[in-house]
Amino acid sequence: MGNIWVVRAGRNAAHIDTFIDKGMIAIGMSEHIGAEAIKDTRKELASRTAKVHPDWSKHQRANHVGQLFRFLSEMTVGDTVATYNQSLRRYFLGTVASEPRYEPSAIQEMPYLRSVTWEQRVARDSLSLGTRNSFGAIQTIFRLKAEASSEIRKVAVPLDAPEDAEPPKAVEPSIDTTFDDIRAEVVEKAAEFIEDLLSGLDPYEMQELVAGVLRAMGYKTRVSSKGADRGVDIFASPDGLGLQEPRIFVEVKHRPNTTMGSQELRAFMGGRQLGDRCLYVSTGGFTKDARYEAERSNVPLTLVGLSELRTLLIEHY
Repeated sequence: MGNIWVVRAGRNAAHIDTFIDKGMIAIGMSEHIGAEAIKDTRKELASRTAKVHPDWSKHQRANHVGQLFRFLSEMTVGDTVATYNQSLRRYFLGTVASEPRYEPSAIQEMPYLRSVTWEQRVARDSLSLGTRNSFGAIQTIFRLKAEASSEIRKVAVPLDAPEDAEPPKAVEPSIDTTFDDIRAEVVEKAAEFIEDLLSGLDPYEMQELVAGVLRAMGYKTRVSSKGADRGVDIFASPDGLGLQEPRIFVEVKHRPNTTMGSQELRAFMGGRQLGDRCLYVSTGGFTKDARYEAERSNVPLTLVGLSELRTLLIEHY
């Protein structure tokens, strides 16, 4: 048996009853593309998505295309699929029973459907911690690893089985771990994940993101157009014109593997005047000399690395 597909029933499992009662799974990120997408190759689907959603970033389109292509083309009749009922804390297992079809009348925002024969259920508490964590992916559709798929099949019971037929709650190894330890680990992993997403942006997306953070902090911004670097990527001030202080000049260097040094900072600071405020964002960090340069600058200069940007994003954006 192959690995199990997991398909979420909308945000917070809003459509779980429809999934189970109507014997189906659905996905709905492409409601405006239409039935023609069902037979598309991945390349054709990407082209169609770019035309329909030109405002999306390339990362949004790639994520969208990847998940839809899995549902329409990689999943096959006979595959095992799972979905989750949060209120019952149960997973439902079934077999994919049809090819995909376009049927927006079933769930308006999830128009691509496949029929499923639901056959078994699995109590979340009967699964090991490792397998429960494997369901933590944020994608609408993804495939479980072999070990997790194997464990789920072992503890699954028929849909109509009595409550006492379910395996008891999984017993975890005894470890000296406090709630604070778990919380700290989760926060750290979330921070790393956010930084991974930030690193995946292209330079212009990063520039727009920094401008967005400044706007969320109450400033109005002007972002330099694409092209030759004039030394200032973003200008921000309370009025957007620079007539009110503070006037903030921003340089954004999105080079995750390149550390900015003191020479880059001096080039950026050239021409700045008393009363100006400067912000230098470098996702690759700064050298010790660069930080020293910032400390002794006559014009206030704040250095923001990837972790500081992540903190600002969470606090303000």
